[in-house]
Amino acid sequence: MRAEERYIEVNKRLWNEKTKYHIQSAFYNNTAFLAGESTLKEPELAILGNVAGKEILHLQCHFGQDTMSLARMGAKCTGADLSDEAIRKATEFNAQLRLDAKFVCADVYNLPNVLTGQFDIVFTSYGVLGWLPDMQRWAKVVAHFLKQGGKLVLVEMHPVVWMFDNEFTYVQYPYFNKEAIIETLKGTYADRDADMEMEEIGWNHPLSDVLQSLIDAGLQINLFNEYDYCPYDCFANTVEVAKGKFNIKGMEGKLPMLYAVVAEKR
Repeated sequence: MRAEERYIEVNKRLWNEKTKYHIQSAFYNNTAFLAGESTLKEPELAILGNVAGKEILHLQCHFGQDTMSLARMGAKCTGADLSDEAIRKATEFNAQLRLDAKFVCADVYNLPNVLTGQFDIVFTSYGVLGWLPDMQRWAKVVAHFLKQGGKLVLVEMHPVVWMFDNEFTYVQYPYFNKEAIIETLKGTYADRDADMEMEEIGWNHPLSDVLQSLIDAGLQINLFNEYDYCPYDCFANTVEVAKGKFNIKGMEGKLPMLYAVVAEKR
């Protein structure tokens, strides 16, 4: 069976297991979140603007911290994720916090078959696109769910980062999407000591694939930014160059770490 045919099954199992560790991890600091702290970071806040009253679809929302942070800002939010364990926890926390966010368990490509309606904003961020094999199909889903005049807000790890091995000692993977990357890795970025060792299937997507796919889906690129830091300490061999801004040690200021896109449905 080809990787494209089994990645949903493999990665759903992976993210169900990751969720169990992530919920309890210092990385996600769920205690602070439940006490009222927002999990949204500076790059996305700067381009989201005022979301009060906006209908937002959050793709690949994990267990919904960002979705519910947006709901706390007055947005009417729907979160979607592949992992049923993550959606179960998101629904539980949403009820606990007495928020009105909704959550749907579905992979991105199947979402139009299980969710109706259109949104002012489709939002997705940080380590999401690499779990999807086809950017053209992804962009069509984004366009499907946007109202006329609605916008995609994407903040993502820069594809240059994914070229390196896990310790950032050499270039291991091609920049371009040559084939599925199938690995069995120990632990998880939020808990490197987690007692898990599981297969995962991912893809590298160059910026040209992402941007052209959005253009081909009829969206207009209104903003494209690149950043020389990551607001999450989620990689190995990092150094904090400013409060909440992380670089790879020895390559400070030399690597693009993030990029952001705002694309409008005209």
